[in-house]
Amino acid sequence: MPSLVPHGELVEAHSHPWVQLLYASEGVMRVRTELGVWIIPPRRALLIAPGVVHELTMLSRVNMRALYIEADAADGLVDGCRVLEVSPLLRELILALSLEPVDYPPGGRGEALARLILSELAAMETVPIAVPWPRDRRLQALCGDIMANPGNLRRLDDYALDAGASARTLIRLFPRETGLHYRQWVQQVHLAHAFEMLARGESVGNAAQALGYASPSAFTSMFRKLLGKTPQHYLAEWRAQR
Repeated sequence: MPSLVPHGELVEAHSHPWVQLLYASEGVMRVRTELGVWIIPPRRALLIAPGVVHELTMLSRVNMRALYIEADAADGLVDGCRVLEVSPLLRELILALSLEPVDYPPGGRGEALARLILSELAAMETVPIAVPWPRDRRLQALCGDIMANPGNLRRLDDYALDAGASARTLIRLFPRETGLHYRQWVQQVHLAHAFEMLARGESVGNAAQALGYASPSAFTSMFRKLLGKTPQHYLAEWRAQR
């Protein structure tokens, strides 16, 4: 069923025995697990694998749909979490299935919609806006500080002093713990915060300034390099939807 969820609402950490698909036709959600943070902007969806403990926060008022898929039926679709592009067809299928009974009868319209959704999900591209989270406590403190202050980065030596490790040690830990080098990880944080700001209606210039970029063009260049699309592309898409 469709659900209008107010800004700021928190769904505390929990898990499911199924694959969960979270989709927002409007609004922005943030999902945290012990392994990462995912921002779900409008017209994107997050797939969450069975057994993954996750916490959900509404970063604006959200018009949300949640679908649950038997693990066997979703084999190969997700390992952990994945943010997906949502095609116009997949969007309409999700909206249609959310109006069907939860226990839809075999052979009926609900089952036909579910089969089409599985087919579309397999064809959707991944949106690389994940922020992988380290297990090492020295990096956790550093990463928590950067997440809280993404536009005001300190010198790595200062982070190292707080962590009780050398800057060189922290640099070596990042690829091992997150799969990304330090600068790549920071860019993913910037990308996640940028999506959050843009989806709330902030301008590209405001987002660039808040994240510490010298100019909107420098910010746009980073954004396009990572996603293959400009922030203006997403703003135009969301305005057209509204």
